[in-house]
Amino acid sequence: MTTGCSSNKEATLTTGIDLANLDTTALPGASFYHFANGGWMKKHPLTDEYSRFGSFDMLAENNRKQLRELIEGLAKQKHDAGTVAQKIGDLYNMALDSVRLNKEGILPIKAELEKIASLKSKAEIYPMIAEMEKKGISPYFNVYVGADDMNSSMNMVHTYQGGIGMGERDYYLENDAKTKEIREKYQAHIAKMFQLAGYNEAASQKAVKAVMNIETRLAKSSRSQVELRDPHANYNKKSMEELKKEFAPFAWDEFFSTAGLNNLKEVNIGQPGAIKEVSEVINSVALEDQIAYLQWNLINSSASYLSDALAKQDFDFFGKTMSGKQEQQPRWKRGVNTINGSLGEAVGQMYVEKYFPAAAKERMVALVKNLQTSLGERIKGLSWMSDATKKKALEKLAAFHVKIGYPDKWKDYSSLEIKNDSYWANIERANGWEHAEMVAKAGKPVDKDEWLMTPQTVNAYYNPTTNEICFPAGILQYPFFDMKADDAFNYGAIGVVIGHEMTHGFDDQGRQYDKDGNLKDWWTEADAKNFEARTAVMANFFDSIQVAPGVHANGKFTLGENIADHGGLQVSYQAFEHVTASAPLKKENGFTPEQRFFLAYANVWAGNIRPEEILRLTKIDPHSLGQWRVDGALPHIAAWYDAFGITEKDSLFLPVEKRVSIW
Repeated sequence: MTTGCSSNKEATLTTGIDLANLDTTALPGASFYHFANGGWMKKHPLTDEYSRFGSFDMLAENNRKQLRELIEGLAKQKHDAGTVAQKIGDLYNMALDSVRLNKEGILPIKAELEKIASLKSKAEIYPMIAEMEKKGISPYFNVYVGADDMNSSMNMVHTYQGGIGMGERDYYLENDAKTKEIREKYQAHIAKMFQLAGYNEAASQKAVKAVMNIETRLAKSSRSQVELRDPHANYNKKSMEELKKEFAPFAWDEFFSTAGLNNLKEVNIGQPGAIKEVSEVINSVALEDQIAYLQWNLINSSASYLSDALAKQDFDFFGKTMSGKQEQQPRWKRGVNTINGSLGEAVGQMYVEKYFPAAAKERMVALVKNLQTSLGERIKGLSWMSDATKKKALEKLAAFHVKIGYPDKWKDYSSLEIKNDSYWANIERANGWEHAEMVAKAGKPVDKDEWLMTPQTVNAYYNPTTNEICFPAGILQYPFFDMKADDAFNYGAIGVVIGHEMTHGFDDQGRQYDKDGNLKDWWTEADAKNFEARTAVMANFFDSIQVAPGVHANGKFTLGENIADHGGLQVSYQAFEHVTASAPLKKENGFTPEQRFFLAYANVWAGNIRPEEILRLTKIDPHSLGQWRVDGALPHIAAWYDAFGITEKDSLFLPVEKRVSIW
């Protein structure tokens, strides 16, 4: 049975493969990535706006153009106050009004800067941090409400390490030439931003020292990206009494009540070392330095919503220095991004009504079912796993909560006010609305039907505490999904994405959660050891990949995503074989259906990338770089060797005993 299509229709389907994407001068066994994508890469050179541009970005660009049409349609008309149309239209118009933004300059944050400057004692820092947290600014650390990992049907308050402007601790701690250069440029950037905010040279330099001292201390106490992959280490539930005792002198009662979290019984402290250091920093660092640090958090968060001078300086560091981009996105794109961030589901509702056909959802439902069947078969066939663990794994697979396209219930934005005071004031209100929505969930049951992405997002996710897989409408388009293409294409592209998200339920993190989403060990000891031995093969393989001269991939950091790619390929290929067994597809344009499956997969990861972005993503992104999601993943897939006749003469060839074999 084909996915949602009768066999007489199947004959009219295309291959979905654009031969112009290929570079047939490249050898499939030397770099399948370049063989499948070399033509695409030549056709899509990087523009100044991008540090990386690939299939995801291309689809996101198309979606953004569709969203622009919808948003600008509203922005051109007058609407009744308080309607969603008024909110979207007015916020977008403010984003585009450069004359007003430049005239206002620093004015929209002036009162807040002064309020921070007026702090008289350390005791006043705690409510100030909470006030900033409510507006979407997170100095020192982050707070969020989410499922209790050991009791996943209930929400609780969590803290998470943070408070560092460059976002990743290694930028503060590593001493290679490139990282030191970025650190120096960051300090120059802080100084320039303070000057643009109206501070003189001496005050700006003083602020730089204060910020770097506090942020470096926070970075040193933070866990590494690899350490953060251990969910048990991130679970440290404390009663309020324990919290106040262990993390003194932080004024927890005042902080939480100001943040709108009253009568808390318990809190999960994600990384205790980081929170201990926060308490220590507030206790030991001079008040004037903390004022500078809090002001920096405000300036840094608001810069892209203020004048061109501030937004440009912000881009020069975070866009140019860190990522290698050469120019800012045009103003309309930044405006669309703001609407997506502030009123995302309101726009999403309009987007799916216009652009997401019901037939696409039906075909996806069939695809997901076939992938679930395939993963179940593979679990049953594992030689390394006991029947006891297999039984639990199959129960977990059967319990997957599947979300496709868009939510059944949309968010209600009626309490969010968009006014004509300033662009930044509206951003703070939107952040405040989101914060209020979040804190209202504390201590309440988890809503398993809530979506964690907007429908227009070009992405997908697995969430372990709800055991759900989600595929927004935004990704259900070419080159991931094509209603006009055959099963070789759709199983190679979106099929692998579906299998990828399913496998996350059984990767090095996901496998630690049971079918109900609780952090609970359901493995026999021997099976857990077998799993770890097999995943070590993958971690070591990716560790050996050189992504830039002298820079290697981080196999332990990217382990979960690499396991998911591997599982996705295996599961989707098996499902593809099943659905085409009774009506095999023909060879088209010189490629067999099996070959087209792998070409469709590789085309998902087509892209170009700047050297700066390779270094940045290797530090911060748990996904392998696009090239290695192809050239690192396929050498472990037996069907790929068969499809393209790969032998030991090819440089990507791996002997069978060195290949990963997990799901």
